Amino acid sequence: MDFDFTDEQKLLNETVTRFVAEKYDFKQREHILASHSGWSRDIWSQFAEMGLLALPFAEEDGGFDGSGVDLMIVMEALGRGLVVEPYFATVVLAGAVLRRAANAGQRTDLISEIADGSRIMALAHDEASTSRYSLDADTIATRTDTGWRLTGQKISVIHGGSADTLIVSATSEAGLSLFLVDKNAAGLTITVQKGYDGIPIASLTLSDVHVPEFALIGAEGAGRDVLRGVFEEANAALTAEAVGVMQDAFDTTLDYLKTRHQFGVAIGSFQALQHRAVDMMMEVELSRSMAILAALSLESEPEERAIAIAQAKAQIGKSGRQIGQEAVQMHGAIGVTAEYKVGHAFKRLTAIDTLFGDRDHHLDGLANCA
Repeated sequence: MDFDFTDEQKLLNETVTRFVAEKYDFKQREHILASHSGWSRDIWSQFAEMGLLALPFAEEDGGFDGSGVDLMIVMEALGRGLVVEPYFATVVLAGAVLRRAANAGQRTDLISEIADGSRIMALAHDEASTSRYSLDADTIATRTDTGWRLTGQKISVIHGGSADTLIVSATSEAGLSLFLVDKNAAGLTITVQKGYDGIPIASLTLSDVHVPEFALIGAEGAGRDVLRGVFEEANAALTAEAVGVMQDAFDTTLDYLKTRHQFGVAIGSFQALQHRAVDMMMEVELSRSMAILAALSLESEPEERAIAIAQAKAQIGKSGRQIGQEAVQMHGAIGVTAEYKVGHAFKRLTAIDTLFGDRDHHLDGLANCA
């Protein structure tokens, strides 16, 4: 199988990687995180100008019909910079719901505004009252004469505080369904928080929130099937992002080993540390292979796709933990400080592992498939 990028993919890789290297160094990231919103509208506008926000959408919806490999390229580059803008929340998560289930009118209204950077979206599914990684929701959707009434609570909504439009999962008479909810809807309360990796998150309280009939995305009761596919795409994207984070953590650690001196020599000359660095490199390359597998599997049959992505996510959980620990330990005391990048990388790798199924969750699923 040919794993080489096409000329267009090579250009995409060079463009995004150069942008992150030049415009998103660690000091810039820290400044952005300290801002009111926790992310940069200016960076977001530049993403739009580069066409990144339109990448995975169909051409008829105003996108570029990008493939899983195209998205892998972008996510890996964003991972290298520990980018905190709502690309994953808006383009990957909410975008996948729209691509999979939205009708033509909804796609026309929303995707063009996502592509030009004027609309931020977020997916609200997780609840404290349901089991971890469940596709169920205790939020209730009740039909009314004019549409729907939503009541319930959501937690850990990635970039939920910045979203102009939320996609909310709720259980109706037909089963799990998905609804568009405006951020200013009466009865909606948004509590903004920050995840331990620095990414802005939010909790939602929906108290008799009324939405019109056309707010329903796809068929009533079809939400479980939609979200199952969305979460697979999300895990493929997270796998690619993790590779970028790991690569940068490895590069930063390697530079430190070459420049930090003890006993009159660079500590990188110590054989024990050389062996640990080689182990880190092997984990990065193994993870990159699994990220490619996950990206390519998005075009596969459902069962094959599910297995490949679960395998990739499980590997990322293992490799991310090992690389994060090694990077922090080989940097010594500065590795755990807020002022140094590798500690933040370890936090992001930990967050990626827990999103949409951690290593243990996916290994259990794979064991049940055997």
